[in-house]
Amino acid sequence: MRCMLCENFSFSHICLTCKQTFLTPTIHKRTILNNIQVISFYKYEDIKDLLHTKHTDLGYYIYSILAELAFKKFAQGFVFNEKIAIIGIDDRAKNGYSHAALLTKALKSKILIPKYAKLRSNNNITYSGKTKEYRLNNPRNFVYKEFPENNVILVDDIITTGFTLTEACNTLACKGKEVLFCLTLADASKQ
Repeated sequence: MRCMLCENFSFSHICLTCKQTFLTPTIHKRTILNNIQVISFYKYEDIKDLLHTKHTDLGYYIYSILAELAFKKFAQGFVFNEKIAIIGIDDRAKNGYSHAALLTKALKSKILIPKYAKLRSNNNITYSGKTKEYRLNNPRNFVYKEFPENNVILVDDIITTGFTLTEACNTLACKGKEVLFCLTLADASKQ
């Protein structure tokens, strides 16, 4: 097959050279409305073509590569004094897989415990390409399912306005859970 980025022959959808050259994560931080830090590994503009594969069969492979390059490496160096639940935002399978579940699974370690189907949207609204006003008027209305850990890291693929992560944080806070921070693949802010 050919590398999606350079079109050279490769045993993977993205060759090792392109992974090292174009997909080395660089940390981007911002704070959402309730003073929780969001750590992103890429700027949206830098990987948007890869992110747009999300709703295709190819998306599974691309998101797996991005999860390994960013989330798995993050987990290997992360230290904390107790177990932390990793919760993917609305990790429901669409198009044959769940991108949020792939990202969540990549964080698995002795202290980072992936939890699935614990925070799901109660509607099927998509925010892709929608305005800030639309997002405010159409909340996710998350459904929470209990899990034992009190500390949480929230996971999503993209942060745009931060409304989804903020709503998720508020839902978890109402249940007595503390969101330590959020992780996303990409930050779509225009800063």
